[in-house]
Amino acid sequence: MANKFHCANLQGRNFRGKNLAAADFSYADIRGADFRNAVLVGANFQNAKAGLPIFWGISLVSLSLLLSFFSGLISAYSGAFIGDLLSNDIHEKYFFGIFSLLNLVLFLIVIFWQGLGATLVTLAEVVAAFLIAALAFLPENEVGTNLILGSVFSTLAITGVLAGIGHMAVSVAVARLIALPKARTLTALMAFSGALLGTLLGVRSHESAYFTAGLIGLVAIISASYIGWQAIAGENKYSLIRMLSIGLVAQKGTSFYGANLTDADFNQATLKSVDFRKAILTRTCWYHAQKLAQARVEGTYLEHSKVQQLLITKDGREQNFDRLDLREVNLKDANLQDASLICTDLSAATLQNANLSGAKLAQAQLYHTNLTQACLTGAYIENWGISTNTQLDSVKCEYIYMQLPTKDDPDPCRKPDNRQETFNEGDFADFIAPIIKTLDLYHTQNVDLREVGKNFKTLDLFHYEGIDPSAAAIAITQLAENHPEAELEILALEGRGQEKVRVQAKVSGNANRSELYKEYFQKYTEIQSLPHSDLQALLLGVQEKDERIRSLERLLENAIYQPKFYVETYQNKGEFIMSESKGNVNISDVQGSVSGVAAAGENQTMTGVAIGAISGSVTNTINQLPESPESDKPSIKELLTQLQTAIQAEPSLPDEDKAEALEQVKTLAEAAHKPEDGVLQKAAKTAMKILRGTVSSLPEAAKLVEASTKLLPIISKILLLI
Repeated sequence: MANKFHCANLQGRNFRGKNLAAADFSYADIRGADFRNAVLVGANFQNAKAGLPIFWGISLVSLSLLLSFFSGLISAYSGAFIGDLLSNDIHEKYFFGIFSLLNLVLFLIVIFWQGLGATLVTLAEVVAAFLIAALAFLPENEVGTNLILGSVFSTLAITGVLAGIGHMAVSVAVARLIALPKARTLTALMAFSGALLGTLLGVRSHESAYFTAGLIGLVAIISASYIGWQAIAGENKYSLIRMLSIGLVAQKGTSFYGANLTDADFNQATLKSVDFRKAILTRTCWYHAQKLAQARVEGTYLEHSKVQQLLITKDGREQNFDRLDLREVNLKDANLQDASLICTDLSAATLQNANLSGAKLAQAQLYHTNLTQACLTGAYIENWGISTNTQLDSVKCEYIYMQLPTKDDPDPCRKPDNRQETFNEGDFADFIAPIIKTLDLYHTQNVDLREVGKNFKTLDLFHYEGIDPSAAAIAITQLAENHPEAELEILALEGRGQEKVRVQAKVSGNANRSELYKEYFQKYTEIQSLPHSDLQALLLGVQEKDERIRSLERLLENAIYQPKFYVETYQNKGEFIMSESKGNVNISDVQGSVSGVAAAGENQTMTGVAIGAISGSVTNTINQLPESPESDKPSIKELLTQLQTAIQAEPSLPDEDKAEALEQVKTLAEAAHKPEDGVLQKAAKTAMKILRGTVSSLPEAAKLVEASTKLLPIISKILLLI
């Protein structure tokens, strides 16, 4: 299929419903071709020429000129009615002549001011109601007869002139769409000819009526020409004329109606008079596309002119795209430096290699979005919507802001916290990965992430080329003691041997993280430089004061002695689940309690325990639960057994995740056995969150998803976890 249609003449060809995935139509002439409902995934239309075939172009030129002639004729003929009314000696008829003329002036003012929209329609209805009332309630005498004639003539005059303006505007717009040479001149000449004939045929009274009819026809032609020209120029006030004209021309143009154009490439293609309605335009490339504004795009993301221009130029520097729908658009390599994308929906879009430095991405939706190799340096990501499906591979980022700037704080919540430092390669991915999982889990809990964001501020301390556990433990403890207002609490530790260790701590929202960062490393460096004997004496002295340091030191040692290490913490003020668990480690007395995971390498199973053994342990714990006293209701024992069976049978769940999920089922069973135990109840809540997080990562069609949707709410209710 490749290169089959390269440079081919395909005018008028029928490809309707055909599978043309990855076909090459580059530089082809596809004017008038029918691609309705065709599969064109990945098709190449670079430099292709779409639109009207030559024959239909000539036909529409003739139609446009003919329409111009009749528009001028109708306008002048209708104006003749007003001329007759104004030149009449009968007061009643003269009144309606003035009434008609004033209404036409009013209509023109509305058209130029508001466009052809609801205001004009409302005004026309009011005038029509007045004229109908005049016809219905006038007396049956000579005066009434004159008023009736005046009312009828006024109705015909106003309706005719407005119809002439509308038709003339469409005629000019069509002529411009088909690139008729000197379109305005030719259509105007035809309209003037029609107006002359309309004046001669329409005037039936005084000679002065010729002047009135001709003047009204001339004003109508000039006004309509302006409206038609502005409509194609993109003036929103005349979008109705533009839609009618484009729809008329596109009837015989290239049609992609209902076609699947996912990943298709229209780079530098000419797309005038093309029908894209109902088409699937996922990640379609419009870079440097020509005449796209003259295509039928109703119901697609191209309908918004600002979006269309962005996709054509891929240059949105310092522009405002707040709250726009940019789902599934192709912005690969786009320059969005300092752009505002607040609350913008970019779900499933591709922003690969895009420049988003300084961009405001607060509350932007980036689910399933491809940000591979994008530049996020200096971007503002307050409450942005990301998930495990957001592609962040090889993102380039030196620093990031967690909140939007304000007048009082133009440089808010910067990461890294030290404003004199920047992320090293890979740091951003390490920093954002736990947040992705956190957000993913909170989404399953229907928690307002804006509230979470207000209270969840972190201090991230990166150690490159290893860490001295003793010095770090003492430095962190001293930092917390020196700044009690910061409410510093350890949240997570992450290590990759001697390559890098990250310590993440939660701090209060008003804490100066940059200063805390500097002070920590200053203390760490000072302590690390002490002689070994002094360091041990210091550690021993502080240890007697606070056993937490020793526990933290042991965690840090694990971080540098294992190829891969991660530990999570659950604080007394709220539980922050920040990644999938791979095993269980419980260490007490470190900021209340620390629990989490430690895994030595990707291929090792969880703490070396086989799934079969874990399953047996879970079964034993569940079997200790009593049966339900009510035979018509399932017991917690039956529900947990069903959940255990669904987990073990799920093919989409990796073995290590199955083992972890089974551990959580065991925790639920233990909490059910001792409902009065507050510690177990808290553990059960955590287990429920981890289970929901594990299930959320599975395909929607997975059987475990269906089973969990049914079982977890009932289990939560029985255990009083909701």
